[in-house]
Order: sequence, then structure tokens, then C-alpha cells
Amino acid sequence: MRHADFSTTAISATLPTAPTRPTAAIGGGSGFGRAFAEVQGDVADFIQNGGGASAPELSPEGSMWRARSAAEVIAAPEAEGGSTGDDQQAFLDNIAPWAREAAAKLGVAPELVQAHAALESGWGQRPIRNAGGESSHNLFGIKATGKWDGAVAESATTEYVGGAAVKTKERFRAYPDGAAAFRDYAQMLLDNPRYKGAIGAGNDANAFAQGLAKGGYATDPAYAAKLARLAGKLQGING
Repeated sequence: MRHADFSTTAISATLPTAPTRPTAAIGGGSGFGRAFAEVQGDVADFIQNGGGASAPELSPEGSMWRARSAAEVIAAPEAEGGSTGDDQQAFLDNIAPWAREAAAKLGVAPELVQAHAALESGWGQRPIRNAGGESSHNLFGIKATGKWDGAVAESATTEYVGGAAVKTKERFRAYPDGAAAFRDYAQMLLDNPRYKGAIGAGNDANAFAQGLAKGGYATDPAYAAKLARLAGKLQGING
């Protein structure tokens, strides 16, 4: 993600000491494997190449998932279910309550927020880590620019400059838990007029994705298409 000269007021809401896994997902498991297979190539490419958004280098676990994902895309693109699909559904289940909260503030469907977190974090397999190796809980690749005075994690990232992928290091916001990350994400979008096209998009995945892309959320020229496609698939599961 690209956040040049953005500023966001710190959120003072009371946060839980640890995230809690919900008992049910926003989207049911039925049909997820098929939908995941259809967008797996987009997400695998995003993980492999950075996609133009702030893409930290993969952890050992993420590298293993990337290799497995690439093999499955080649060997069985129409596969339904399987351990990979189960892993991705588990990620969606875990972030579901935070996605609902953020979506309500933004006036969009929860699946759109889930899709954005999935794309930016490689389904949670590509965490931005702090100096001690702990996760920053930053699932949206939000940089520590502007007036941010909270914790920071430095990580390698990929940006597109003139259409070419460039590796660099950036400082990213770090949070105490997932709930804080989603609340800051929602507040950041609301506080920046450049993202007004994404606010209040409702169920329109394309409008949400275009609003983010036009606001400069990422440098990947195909970012809006990737996000809209993934969000649309997640909506289809719940439809």
C-alpha cells in the first residue's frame, strides 16, 4: 500500500487484550474452495510480486504457503476445498467481527473489508513484523507517515514506480491486536478525503476498489481489478 503524507488521528477506543475467534464466519464454508480457486492466481501473484502495494517479505511460513499455492494453481486450478481453502476460510473467520465493525463505519459490505485485508496481507500469511519478530497486526499495509505517533515496524516492501516493481524499506504502523488495526484502518479511510469514492459503497465491490485505487492506496495499476474480483467472490459465497 502507498500512503504518502497521510495523517490520521489516533483512535482512543478501548481495545481487547487479545483477539477472540468468532464462532461463525461471515461467509459459510460451502463453496469457498471453488471461489478461492478462481481468485487464487490473483492472490498468489500478489504475494509473489508484491502487487504494487506495501508487500513485506514473506515469513518462512508464508514462503511455504506461496510455494504450495503456486503448485496448486498449476496442478489443480479448479480444485474445490482442500487444506489451502480451509486455511483461507479460517483467516476470514478470525477477522470477521473486526471486519463487520469497520464495514459499518465505512458504509460498505463486510466482505469488502475482508477481501482488502486478505489481499494486503496474503491471507494473513505475510505479516509485517516488528524488530522483535512479533506481528504488527497491520493487515492493510498502512505506513507510519504523517502524524502517526504509535508503534512502528520496519519492513521490506514492493512499490511500482513508472510501471516497474521497486524493492524498498518502509515504516509501517504497528498495533497491539487485530481489533486496533481494523479500527485505525476505518478511521484512516474516513479521515482522508481522497478515499471518499470508497466510503458508502455498500455492496458495490467495484466502486469500493476503484475508490481506493483512485485515492492512491496502492501503486499497482491492476490493484482495483484484483480487489474487486476477490471481494466479488467473497460476496458470492454469502449470497
